[in-house]
Amino acid sequence: MLSSLIGTEILAGMITPAVLISASASLIFSTANRLGRIFDRVNLLKNEIEGVVDGKLSFPEERQAYLRRQLKIQKKRANLIQRSMAALYTATLFFVSSSLSLGIIVAISSPASWIATGLALVGGIFLFVASSLLLYESRYNLNFIQGQIEFAEFLEDKVEKKSDISVSK
Repeated sequence: MLSSLIGTEILAGMITPAVLISASASLIFSTANRLGRIFDRVNLLKNEIEGVVDGKLSFPEERQAYLRRQLKIQKKRANLIQRSMAALYTATLFFVSSSLSLGIIVAISSPASWIATGLALVGGIFLFVASSLLLYESRYNLNFIQGQIEFAEFLEDKVEKKSDISVSK
């Protein structure tokens, strides 16, 4: 069967995993950017915690509770991102293996072409897992944003009440 394949068919068979590798690389790049944003946000939260500890920020108890919740979300997001990155790198590994195995199989004229297909399928499974984890992580990002909004509203209410007390005196 493999001996009947012409050079362009073999090349096309080897390029398909390369397209999937490219897709994995795009997801790895965007995932790494997400991880960077998590890191930046955690640093901002850390600075805010330091401000509370130093007594420079108002509503320290509420702020501490808010910061604790936000740090917990960021920790969960970071774990999901890490798992996604591992799955994406594993998918890339299998896609590369698939492409290489097809080339090797053709080179030695082996009828075991199912190996390349199997490796590509495993890579596809890992790409699916990584995409699922990224989707799940995005829900945490939404929770994080909602928490930011709720805390901003809390601070706004406290400032309003403080203004009302000042006006009534």
